[in-house]
Amino acid sequence: MKVRGGIAGYFEHIASLLAFSRSIQSQDIRTEKRTPTEGYLRGDVLFKDGSRLHFRELVSTDLGVQLVSYAYQYMGEDGTLIFRYDDTDHFLNLPTAPHHKHLGEKDVIASKPPDLQSVLKEIEVIIGA
Repeated sequence: MKVRGGIAGYFEHIASLLAFSRSIQSQDIRTEKRTPTEGYLRGDVLFKDGSRLHFRELVSTDLGVQLVSYAYQYMGEDGTLIFRYDDTDHFLNLPTAPHHKHLGEKDVIASKPPDLQSVLKEIEVIIGA
């Protein structure tokens, strides 16, 4: 994906993506611009059904948008893990290592790195939005 305006443009893209979602009840997003092309986002998104997404991204926009590091953790209203994508290098046996997806508390599968937009679409399917 390409964005105009370096990391500031990416932050604007994420803000508009979240603002236009009809399934989101509230959000708390923190951004930190580290250089004109690199930044950090941390977010907590509450959905209308009570489920919640915590996410963090370290992003570079030098050559299009590149996730340097990420985690997207989606939980049910009661706090149980539904899924989490991350790039922590603790499942090195997977073909996509270090990228992987946790399904609930026990199962881990190979996964390519997602982006926030695809994670939001996956959540909307789950909650029927």
